[in-house]
Amino acid sequence: MSLFWKLFGAGGGKAGKGGPTPQDAIQRLRDTEEMLSKKQEFLETKIEQELTAAKKHGTKNKRAALQALKRKKRYEKQLAQIDGTLSTIEFQREALENANTNTEVLKNMGYAAKAMKAAHDNMDIDKVDELMQDIADQQELAEEISTAISKPVGFGEEFDEDELMAELEELEQEELDKELDKNLLEISGPETVPLPNVPSITLPSKPTKKKEEEEDDMKELENWAGSI
Repeated sequence: MSLFWKLFGAGGGKAGKGGPTPQDAIQRLRDTEEMLSKKQEFLETKIEQELTAAKKHGTKNKRAALQALKRKKRYEKQLAQIDGTLSTIEFQREALENANTNTEVLKNMGYAAKAMKAAHDNMDIDKVDELMQDIADQQELAEEISTAISKPVGFGEEFDEDELMAELEELEQEELDKELDKNLLEISGPETVPLPNVPSITLPSKPTKKKEEEEDDMKELENWAGSI
């Protein structure tokens, strides 16, 4: 049978009927330890005194020296017995303290177990499962709502993605063509300034020498005709 049951199993009923409690027993053991410790100090002092007396008498008074040594031996024997007693009492006190601690721990654990049982009495595992399922469903619904809200809405306007991509590529090509023309202009230099157009009106030409001669002949002919 364990020390715990020896102290609290069979003796628990006696303690309830006026027997010693663990706390009382521990206190009594501590008092006994204190008393024996004082006894130790007294014996150690007496041993020192007898040793001093034996040295004092020495060869001068051998009888007194021997008596002092005998008393010293008795004190040392008593001191050794007290040391053993203190060790036993210390071991007993520690065991009793541990047993008392275990009792308090078990008592508190039993109290906590009763409290837990009382708390669980108001719970139904089926209701707990149902509640957890409801929570999971609500979380899933909330996630679906958040996803729906976050989607962009076109308010009925639908566009052909291929058509939009083609238009975008056309715009990009125009920008590339403009950029290419700009680069070619920078390489070839400035354009040549256009010259003015040649006027379309024909200027009168200078009369030739043959025509002058013909005119002179006509004048001579006219003069001859007038003289007839």
